Amino acid sequence: MMMMKGLYPTLGGNIMAAAGQETNVKTLRPRFYHDRSYRHGFLGTVSDLQKAEVLQDVVLEVEGRRFPCHRLVLSAASPYFRAMFTSDMAESRQKTVVLKGLDTAMFGEILSYIYSGTLHVSLDRVQHLYQAADLLQLDYVRDTCSSYMAMNVERSTCVDLYKFADAFAVDIVLNRCLQCICRHFAKVSISEEFCSLSVDQLTEIISHDELDVKEETRVWEAVVRWVQHRREDRLQHLPSILPHIRFNLLTSDNMAAILEHPLVREDPGISEVIRNEVQTETSSQKTRVGMDTQEMALLFGSIKREMLCMNPRVGRYISCGYPADLPPVVTTTVTSDNDIYILAGHSHAELSLFVYNHVGNTWEHVSSVSRSRGDDLPSDEYLVEVDGCLYYLAVKLSLTADMLVWVRRYNRHTNQWEDCAQPALEATSDISVALSCGSYLYFFTNAEMHRYDPGQDCWSKRTPLNAIPLLCTAVAMGTTEIFCTDTRFSEMAVYDTVSDVWLMVSTVLPPPRNVPLRDLFRVTVLDSPSLFVLENQLHVVLRSYSGVPVEADDWKIFVWDRQTGDWRDLTPSLPAGGWKACGPVCCVARMYLPCLNKKRTGTRSIVHS
Repeated sequence: MMMMKGLYPTLGGNIMAAAGQETNVKTLRPRFYHDRSYRHGFLGTVSDLQKAEVLQDVVLEVEGRRFPCHRLVLSAASPYFRAMFTSDMAESRQKTVVLKGLDTAMFGEILSYIYSGTLHVSLDRVQHLYQAADLLQLDYVRDTCSSYMAMNVERSTCVDLYKFADAFAVDIVLNRCLQCICRHFAKVSISEEFCSLSVDQLTEIISHDELDVKEETRVWEAVVRWVQHRREDRLQHLPSILPHIRFNLLTSDNMAAILEHPLVREDPGISEVIRNEVQTETSSQKTRVGMDTQEMALLFGSIKREMLCMNPRVGRYISCGYPADLPPVVTTTVTSDNDIYILAGHSHAELSLFVYNHVGNTWEHVSSVSRSRGDDLPSDEYLVEVDGCLYYLAVKLSLTADMLVWVRRYNRHTNQWEDCAQPALEATSDISVALSCGSYLYFFTNAEMHRYDPGQDCWSKRTPLNAIPLLCTAVAMGTTEIFCTDTRFSEMAVYDTVSDVWLMVSTVLPPPRNVPLRDLFRVTVLDSPSLFVLENQLHVVLRSYSGVPVEADDWKIFVWDRQTGDWRDLTPSLPAGGWKACGPVCCVARMYLPCLNKKRTGTRSIVHS
């Protein structure tokens, strides 16, 4: 014992002395450690317990089906269950709890999310899933369903989603549906779904300035169809609907025709309402956005960050500056629904897909797509629409190596690009063209032609062109013809997609106008043509280099008279700038003229889940 007592002071003194030597011993500080795998592992364990039916302490009954669960897990995931199991509610003491207002299949999906964190959403079940999540106060599920619905608003779904969004006050979906309905009002208003709208929903829609209608009679006709769908119930609502029709925008003939309509003649009260509306309205009432539209060809600036909208037949040229955050444009297309899409970007790895918002005069980011396979950039890139689907073609062209074409299709429902079948190319070339005509996608060079069938995801060989070695530009006219020409606009051919036959077409242009005598002997070189179809007529825009030495480039536009085979000079007045078509096709879109003057505020992203 004595030895032990004598030892303690010695050890204590040594420890104290050592502690005083700061240069030899570091100060120990507490640290926090985070197990990154714990959360995933914990959730996986909970899911395993559920599958093994272990430690379950409550049964939830939905439509007669029983779901054994864990109160703790349910309470942690949902404020609804937390209130149920931690309060004095009767359910907190029950072994079996009956849940009402829920669908069995949807509740099963909800439970799968609660125990795994994984959610499966599809268009046919998203509304039921949203309702279940709304009841159970699952914010993530509800927000994901909202984003998914907003992402899938299109002409075929906009009315159904609009009614749902209106009932549940889902603003992000409601606003996008209204935009879509207004944009496609002519087609949407004749659908069966349109006739299922409530009177308040109908009046909300027809009150918008953004209705894409050429004349106000389309709004009146839509209202008549809606009333006659259930005439006995809806005729009483017509007096409250009529003030939302802009009668002052109608011609006198159209107004007389409406007053003679059976719905109006049979009810003097309705006739009186219309006459009063006409008397009280003023000429300052706004026109609909679709009443001042025009087909215009689109060119893109290679020097200035601008898009040029032009209709040379009426002498209209409007340039729109890009927002600063929009990358350089690589390729573009206009869909059958008049949506303007561009692929743009700086990166060698991927391109960004943007869609033009006509009413807001802004560009919205939609998605991104891988640009190539390997280190080399594609020689040519195309964006093509076929039957409502977007296709991206990346082409690697070479005179010495095999030519390769990668095809990807954009899936709007998943916001992903999917690989498609590739054409089996046999010849090498340094020039190619890709476009859509009818329900097919065509890819061809001067030596071979291939047609893609989207329904079968397969390519088939067609008759090659052969006659134009320096192929430059092509355009589809209607659903059965493809026109193409060379880099000097010296040869042009038309392909009949039905008979699979090529025919040559004249490219003899008229002599230049108002050319001084001394300049008649100068050589004029035509270069970089781009074909486009405007108001059902074939056009070509090209550069004309005149004089020796070469003077500043002068743009020329010609329109083809199919009956005579002649080309007529339209003498364009393009603003200065290095314009290009961004592909073998000069795209044409119906532009909303009042909206083109709105100031751009930049690009924004479309919401995805």
